[in-house]
Amino acid sequence: MTENFLDSCDPIDSRQFIIAIKKLADDIGYGSDRSTFLGSGIEYVQSRAYQIGDPIKSIDWKVTARTGKFHVKEYEAPKQMPIYLLIDTSASMTVTSTNISKYASAIRIAGGIAFAALDRISPVGVIGAGGRDLFVRPSLSADRILQWLLKLRSYRVDEPTRVGSRLAELMPILTSRSMIIVISDLHDSTAMPALKLAAQKHDCVALQLIDPIESGIQGAGFVKTREAETGITGITKNKVKLTDSKFIAEELKKSGIDYLQLLTNEPIAHKLRHFFKSRAVLSRGAR
Repeated sequence: MTENFLDSCDPIDSRQFIIAIKKLADDIGYGSDRSTFLGSGIEYVQSRAYQIGDPIKSIDWKVTARTGKFHVKEYEAPKQMPIYLLIDTSASMTVTSTNISKYASAIRIAGGIAFAALDRISPVGVIGAGGRDLFVRPSLSADRILQWLLKLRSYRVDEPTRVGSRLAELMPILTSRSMIIVISDLHDSTAMPALKLAAQKHDCVALQLIDPIESGIQGAGFVKTREAETGITGITKNKVKLTDSKFIAEELKKSGIDYLQLLTNEPIAHKLRHFFKSRAVLSRGAR
């Protein structure tokens, strides 16, 4: 496996990068309504007596059981929640067996999501999940977000993974319900517990980036590898999956966290569009 740092993380230049993320933003937003990036910002207000025509799924069974009469839950109108893009800037994100690293893919995806969200008047913030502190508060300024994304493209990502601790640090700062989108390879063992905790108060999404060699799709054989963050070398068999996507999906689903795995050597626009369009449908009800 090769290690790519700085400019070699992404084969395209800044102008091409801007074009690429704007196209991705259009692809993500195509065919979806403006609620795509509302998340589950619909908050419970009160319960009231059931009326003919009320949907069965809105029945408040606890109040119904206590009073002996059917009651339904009422929710306030959807809110434009701030969106925090938590980008894994650790060394493991730069290791690649293709022409684009997980880190380069993460920045492109973050850019596409950011511009799609800004188009729907949702403020976007950027957080780095590496050794250095990077915290950009949510903004509706496309120029400001683009400035930080371009900086991240030349960021030296030779840092340890801090997805879990960054999520923990973020919790006291968020005074209102927010959408948190983690873009990472999820090599950090503390990431999932931290995501589950964050999901108790916020709308959380996990986008896991996988290099083909990690998914075991390159056939049989043995490959010499070097762990980017520790420098430890070893031999791994290609067929052995370094990440279990099915297990991760099932675990996160238990906490109401939406999860999508993306391979760096496959087209991502269609998957992201379908993923966020599905979330828009889900966000119209309480989750």
